[in-house]
Amino acid sequence: MTTVIAVDLGGTNLRTALIDSDATILAHTTTRTPTTGPSGQVITTAIMARIEGLLETAGAEGAAAIGVASAGPLDIRHGWVTHSPNIAFPVIEITEPLNRHFGLPVTLINDARAGVLGERWTGAARGSDNVVYITLSTGIGGGVVANGRLLLGANGNAGEIGHTLVDTCYNLTCGCGYQGHWEGYASAKYVPQFFAVWQEEADIRQVAFDTTSTRAIFEAARAGDSVALAFMDALGQVNARGISNVIVAYNPEVIVLDGPLARYYGEIVIGHAEPYIDRFLTLPRIVASSLDGKAPILGAAVSALEVAGAAP
Repeated sequence: MTTVIAVDLGGTNLRTALIDSDATILAHTTTRTPTTGPSGQVITTAIMARIEGLLETAGAEGAAAIGVASAGPLDIRHGWVTHSPNIAFPVIEITEPLNRHFGLPVTLINDARAGVLGERWTGAARGSDNVVYITLSTGIGGGVVANGRLLLGANGNAGEIGHTLVDTCYNLTCGCGYQGHWEGYASAKYVPQFFAVWQEEADIRQVAFDTTSTRAIFEAARAGDSVALAFMDALGQVNARGISNVIVAYNPEVIVLDGPLARYYGEIVIGHAEPYIDRFLTLPRIVASSLDGKAPILGAAVSALEVAGAAP
């Protein structure tokens, strides 16, 4: 049995785990991703500290490699996270500092690309060779396996579907600075921004829930609030445009939705989007992840196991 260290670096949380080659999570930790400090080195140092604590607690000296999944964009050649709209620092050096500190091979992969590997290993996409994984989290990201091969692109950034164009009416500004991107409307971070402009456009004055909270908006929809449900129809149309783009670009047999919005409100997200999805190609199976948010860290482990010569 081979054991590896897996790291999931997100805009909100930093997760680390020890995972063996049969997908068992032996130990894990979660903390908030640092957002203040002089440079991205504070995040690199935090990752090192969490790994050291994990190894000390677990008593595992034999980890074969380290796999890091991170929100992108990435610079795979240098092993850096660069200018991520959801991380506080412009550059976070990953592979070289961790390799030097721990003396282990280190891989860096986008968290959504890791997510599709995790889902194929032990989740809803097991056995599928044409899969798109979509995370609806602080941002929106995608991971694509086509004909059994993970798509990476020139710099490891293939699948940045959150930055596809889904609207030219409201022209909301995404965190990346451009307008009309899927992430700027439907990610957990930006749903309230979309609600505010939608409410003004619809001339709705009375609202019985906290419109600044994504959770409150979805909970109101779940409770049957008419305003929240009307907004879910508008949000469903935006999500359908993003999903339609994915379907015609990659022709998947299954789409796995993950991230907090999919895990907690999957029936709302899917139910309101599905009627508006284009049927130019056959509609694939669309499901919410059953891995409880662990797909990216499991995918980071897959990447580490590959570099250790123990690919699952």
